Amino acid sequence: MAAFGNPADAIIIGAGVVGCAMARRFAIEGADVVVLERAPDILSGASKANSAILHTGFDAPPGSVELQCMQAGYREYMDIRAGFNLPVLDTGAMVAAWNEAEEDRLPELLQQAHLNGVRDARLISRAEVLSREPGLAAHVRAALLVPGEVIIDPWSSPLAYATQAKALGARFLFRAGLQAARFDGEVWHLETPAGTVTGRSVINCAGLHGDHVETMLFGEAQFEIRPRKGQFVVFDKAAARHLRTILLPVPTARTKGVVVTRTIFGNLLVGPTAEEQDDRERPDVTRPELEALIARAVELVPALAEVEVTAIYAGLRPASDEKHYRVHSRPEAGYFCAGGIRSTGLTAALGIAAHVHALWAKSQTASGSRHASHPAMPMPNLAEHLERDWQVSGHDGIVCHCEMVTGREIEATLASSLPPGDFGGLRRRTRCAMGRCQGFNCLTRLSRMTEGRLPVPLSPEAGR
Repeated sequence: MAAFGNPADAIIIGAGVVGCAMARRFAIEGADVVVLERAPDILSGASKANSAILHTGFDAPPGSVELQCMQAGYREYMDIRAGFNLPVLDTGAMVAAWNEAEEDRLPELLQQAHLNGVRDARLISRAEVLSREPGLAAHVRAALLVPGEVIIDPWSSPLAYATQAKALGARFLFRAGLQAARFDGEVWHLETPAGTVTGRSVINCAGLHGDHVETMLFGEAQFEIRPRKGQFVVFDKAAARHLRTILLPVPTARTKGVVVTRTIFGNLLVGPTAEEQDDRERPDVTRPELEALIARAVELVPALAEVEVTAIYAGLRPASDEKHYRVHSRPEAGYFCAGGIRSTGLTAALGIAAHVHALWAKSQTASGSRHASHPAMPMPNLAEHLERDWQVSGHDGIVCHCEMVTGREIEATLASSLPPGDFGGLRRRTRCAMGRCQGFNCLTRLSRMTEGRLPVPLSPEAGR
């Protein structure tokens, strides 16, 4: 089995949102980075399915690593988003109370928000709730308003992190899942289907398989991943006019609950469920749970009863045997773990990367020179409220009419420095085949356009 050159400073296992952010941070700081991903593309595991909310941390455990990373990640995202052309939809959020018990909990949530530094959070009356959102059901009682909660593009942001990391020298190896590992006292030797990779440190960002990776490295793991399935319903874009604010439930000890929110792409999203399962690969959708989501959405926003559902999907969150993030290290073995990163990972990713890099840097006798400049890599805009490519002349025709994806956009992503590895990657980069017809009308053309250009070929029946 081939080996890849001199030992890297850091081998990052997993190219989800945390792994991509980690690669960017380490590359910016001058480290030689290799990223191993078992799938053909980035964001192919837990990161491909989320609600795309950038959270303030108002309800995170006070003083926790999760809160620290969420708020650091939020700040850094806002600092860098303009350079990456990453959209933000300013919506704010309301934690709405629908019964007396929930209303009684709102002052406690407000106190927690203020303790967490979210000082602009405030309680609002039923009258103010309905003035802000007249489409809500009349039995709403009150709400906690959190103005800083916003909607982002859940896929373009980690793609931007990975693209910048690659421009700074990081190497991404796909279909390179960990098969065996050996530490010789100074260097790790990791065997993968793509070859043997060596490095002085290993950063575990393996998500749903984080405990398995740790067991392969040391014979045992300090945590256990317990996959939690979340199912989602996507309403047609006509639904977005019925809700402007992210609608959050009063959380329970187990879950943040079902959210009703607009998306950056112009739809309305409802979910997720919270279902424990053993299977780490297949988050199947199930009719009773999807029907319950639709019924709940209609109960809260009655006008949704007249709007069609565009899509349904499910994802798995890497919940663990304990609720908090499982961030730990063994510096003497060059090992650092970002495990158990659940539903807040999209927000916290940049903060987690900075936190883990700081732990790593303390263990190093010498490290690379920080890049004096690291220009951002502007991402194509997919947000519905901003100008899209189809509105600019010379776009070579529209390929996907449901999502208004142009031929120029397809060609650009196929020719990019980090092109898609499969159909899922192509969809996440462009939104092709993600609209009303789910690819029925554009898959044949997409198959022709991508022939010989995707490592995992697209068949005309894919996704049907």
